[in-house]
Amino acid sequence: MTKKVNLALCLSLIIGFICHVNAQKEAVLAAKKTTLIFENGEAQVVPEFKDASKWIRHDLWVETEFDTDGDGKKDRMHVSVTRPYQTDTEKLKLPLIYVTSPYFAGVAPFVEGSFWDVKHELGEAGPPRVHPEVVRTGKRPIISNSHIHTWVPRGYIVVHSSSPGTGLSQGAPTVGGENESLAPKAVIDWLNGRAKGFTEPYGKERVKAYWSTGKVGMTGTSYNGTLPLAAATTGVKGLEAIIPIAPNTSYYHYYRSNGLVRSPGGYLGEDIDVLYDFIHSGDESKRAYNNANVRDTEMKNGMDRITGDYNDFWAQRDYLNKMKPMNAALLMAHGFNDWNVMPDHSYRIYKAAKEKGLPVQTYYHQDGHGGEPPLKMMNRWFTRYLHGIENDVENDPKAWIVRENDARDQPTPYKDYPNPEASHVPLYLTKGAPEVGGLSLVKETGQGKEKIVDNYSFSGAILAQAENTDHRLLFVTPTLTEDLHISGTPKVSVFLASSKDAANLSVWLVSLPWNNNSNAKITDNIITRGWADPQNHSSLTNGEPLHPGEFYEISFNLMPDDQIIPKGQQIGLLIFSSDREFTLWPEPGTELTIDLDNTHLSIPIVGGAENFKKATH
Repeated sequence: MTKKVNLALCLSLIIGFICHVNAQKEAVLAAKKTTLIFENGEAQVVPEFKDASKWIRHDLWVETEFDTDGDGKKDRMHVSVTRPYQTDTEKLKLPLIYVTSPYFAGVAPFVEGSFWDVKHELGEAGPPRVHPEVVRTGKRPIISNSHIHTWVPRGYIVVHSSSPGTGLSQGAPTVGGENESLAPKAVIDWLNGRAKGFTEPYGKERVKAYWSTGKVGMTGTSYNGTLPLAAATTGVKGLEAIIPIAPNTSYYHYYRSNGLVRSPGGYLGEDIDVLYDFIHSGDESKRAYNNANVRDTEMKNGMDRITGDYNDFWAQRDYLNKMKPMNAALLMAHGFNDWNVMPDHSYRIYKAAKEKGLPVQTYYHQDGHGGEPPLKMMNRWFTRYLHGIENDVENDPKAWIVRENDARDQPTPYKDYPNPEASHVPLYLTKGAPEVGGLSLVKETGQGKEKIVDNYSFSGAILAQAENTDHRLLFVTPTLTEDLHISGTPKVSVFLASSKDAANLSVWLVSLPWNNNSNAKITDNIITRGWADPQNHSSLTNGEPLHPGEFYEISFNLMPDDQIIPKGQQIGLLIFSSDREFTLWPEPGTELTIDLDNTHLSIPIVGGAENFKKATH
């Protein structure tokens, strides 16, 4: 009996000693853990994280809740991870910057006939187009290096994934379909332990994100900026903050405009099925099924290049309709002169998020497509919402706008966008065709009617500079004697009749005289633009053929802007029919008759009508 007691006592002492030693080791290890550095509310570079050769990089596949390639198995998304080695040696858990894209494995070439032919009558189908194939590039283990060298040294883990049906991710690309929202949601669920990760695309060996705090921030530009918003509209837990840069927030707004079939700037003839072909870099054996199911059925039946009306197909690809579950803090970035993904894409989401009471901030610059906020802004945003550092970013000015002659990293802060001091100023037309008419605060009656003869051969820039032409109407303000600050969304209401049952309507707001010098800035000539289909004068969802000679009122917004028009310039309202850079090209000759008395422009001006009077006195 005594021997048994002694043996038990010895075992107890040994176990206690081992536990004591382990506790000491853990205490030493804890004492040596790398410390994150924060200064002025921003995550700083941690010296221990700087050596890229020591970063741990691996790839895996995350299982989603959908099967879109028809193989009877849930699609898995290809994911790559880059993290400091201390996440293993010190068991550090860190927040995550996540970037997802359909572009990581290459895109289809631009070949003759791959875009839609725009040279045909309105309401008619264009000729069939060519479908180029993507030759897949970029295999494992690294999907992309974007953002890694910025964020890993600052105490983040960077995660990338390829979108459904692209690269080594399974499934089908849908260009705004539900799976493009659920795919990043699955990755975020995996980072929070709620979804399954595997070491192989069809394997069973599991992998867990034991190094993740579960707090995720997303960013990206263009399509890569759309997908953070897509993920956020699922309301997925763990997605704390997003920074979309020039995101496409509605595929209807990208490929249509107020009922009009309109191409994105620089890509005449592109449509949603063209983009589908462009990104479809996934498994070659699944492409035939995907093409038949998505491109040749869902898209063919829904995209409607005949009427351009808004329908269920487009409504499902409009993220403004899906904002209710969103709870992520939003820092939005865009260029006011982005004629590819136009600036209303960001503004409409920023406005809706603000109305929901979400933390919001917006950054606008004066250039074209792309252009992320300064690193300081992004760092403060992610530091606050991913690391939880109280840096008061939520009380920073809501709007940061790069002024016309400033560098992108030197934005001017404003209380909000549009500028709260701006109000809409209605301007009325005075006759002058075929030369130039006027824009005035005073509405004069008896101005009569003036005509436009459609001809796509002339670009908007040529028409704005023409001294005398019947292919446009141009109305200008007096020469500005002071700078005039426009901030917000100009609106136009055009009262017109067409000689045919269908016509394009294009409206530009321009700054004159036109600067043709090689050193002209992007802000020098075009202030903003807009397009509409007169057939949709009363309904965006149900356009009807026009009755030739009958007058209709077409009211619509131009693109939002914030621009200071310098003194010495004139603001011009340019009205024409087919826009060579954006619309279809029907046979020249359609006549539009504009009733000047019932047509007007409304411009949001800082200081309102009083400032307009001063600047045009």
